[in-house]
Amino acid sequence: MNSTELERLICKCLDDFYRRRLAKLSTLELKATLKRKNPYLFRARGIATASEIVEALLYAHTSSSDETIFGNAFFEPIVKAASGGTVSPSEGVDVAVETEKVYKAISVKSGPNIFNSSQSKRMNQEFLSLRSRLLKTQKQFDALLGHCYGQRSGEGSSERIYRIRSGQAFWEELTGDPNFYIKLIELMKDYPVSHRVLYQEEHDRAVNRFTREFLNDFASDDGEIDWDKLLKFNSGK
Repeated sequence: MNSTELERLICKCLDDFYRRRLAKLSTLELKATLKRKNPYLFRARGIATASEIVEALLYAHTSSSDETIFGNAFFEPIVKAASGGTVSPSEGVDVAVETEKVYKAISVKSGPNIFNSSQSKRMNQEFLSLRSRLLKTQKQFDALLGHCYGQRSGEGSSERIYRIRSGQAFWEELTGDPNFYIKLIELMKDYPVSHRVLYQEEHDRAVNRFTREFLNDFASDDGEIDWDKLLKFNSGK
């Protein structure tokens, strides 16, 4: 893949990323979001206005959802294209790269978040299940957990059959290019700036929409937050 093809792919993936995050933001509902948040924490932080709560809700939403959306819309398609692989038919495995002698199964994660023991065990089991289904091919099975950014590595062991590669090491293994991970950010160029304006417009609409709804439903006539009402909505039987 040359630089022109890679830049074209990056732009396409960024388009998909912004399309998905705009759709997510435009369909976000205040009450559904409030149900998942901690009203005690808002109170403990001394929040006193509806706009502060709304901004906190939107920030938390963006922080949690953008990482997932970006992984699905940006990293996974580029891993597939850069490796020359195909979408894996197995649950828990994202990309399969098959040669005459080797079947490489790749699970793609955005970053090296530490798995708890149950998550690691589940991933290992998914790789084991795929390996057992491929025994008849008589190919070497190579299980890889790839982090698209960060610094972590490890070989398989008696406890897990999959290797771990992160950041530069992961992209270099896929492409043979030690600078590929740098090209991914350089070739974005100024493209994200053009999308930011549209997202900010949708964000401002969400702030206005949520603030109005919050004041109508969870504020007293004099404009103060009705914490009892908010807490009953969030936690009452």
